[in-house]
Amino acid sequence: MSDLHNPFIVPGEDAGDVEHHILDAAPPTPRSKFQWSTVIGPFITFVLFLVFWQYMHESGMRTLFDKPGFMLPSPVTVVDQAFLTAKARGKLIDGLGWTALVASIGLGITIVLGMTLAMIMARAKWAEHAVYPYLVALQATPVLAIVPVIAAVFPNGVGPRLFVCVMISIFPVASNTLFGLLSADKGQHDLFTLSGASRFTRLRKLQLPAAMPAIFTGFRISAGLSVIGAVVGEQFFRSGGMPGIGIVIEEYRQKIRFPQIYGGLVLVAALGIAVFLFFGWLTKVVVGHWHESTR
Repeated sequence: MSDLHNPFIVPGEDAGDVEHHILDAAPPTPRSKFQWSTVIGPFITFVLFLVFWQYMHESGMRTLFDKPGFMLPSPVTVVDQAFLTAKARGKLIDGLGWTALVASIGLGITIVLGMTLAMIMARAKWAEHAVYPYLVALQATPVLAIVPVIAAVFPNGVGPRLFVCVMISIFPVASNTLFGLLSADKGQHDLFTLSGASRFTRLRKLQLPAAMPAIFTGFRISAGLSVIGAVVGEQFFRSGGMPGIGIVIEEYRQKIRFPQIYGGLVLVAALGIAVFLFFGWLTKVVVGHWHESTR
């Protein structure tokens, strides 16, 4: 094409000048840089939380709830008696390890079962109509309401705790996976149909890649819920060994050892934050930077 017919060249400019104009007009390449707000914001919130905690210990409990201050020990007392005392620290950390193990096993079962159900529901509408309402009902059922049933069905051991973990955490995995599988582009489906792709190929190369952001969102939600399920299960099913952090907290509650109780709660919260951050990191590793959810 001659320069006279090139729409990007105006009289008086040559091709080299146009190239420089185009390069100058191109948007700058984004650079990854550290954002201090990701550190300063959580730090300020943490400091304000400690200040509020100290206020509640000194006067807030008595003023607002007419309760003595020792029922909410100060942060310094909790750190001293729960984490700096070797016996209490060892007991709490051992309990946290057992809870993390049960929560991990329960989450693994949840992921396999939830994704399997979602794939079945994505392939057949009748399966979605048959299964999805019961997943919603299971999510809405209070654990306390079916504790006698769980105790009657499962023998003493880890089984009841795993069931509680799966019961609490399966809905986010199944619903997010189903949403992701059904969100694949219709035009892409048509291309796979024209090429004669099998159902397995369509699932592996189209639906699962498109569903990855939603799937890992479900994983992040269910990971925290699995920790909650493990602790709740330990509160009701204490036999069968594996004294998790929930059992340790209950023992300290019976002895009215409030600093150790709050120390255990801090460890449970830290475990929930850790698994949430882990799955956030895993999302970026698996999904990469091709989807806007990881940017």
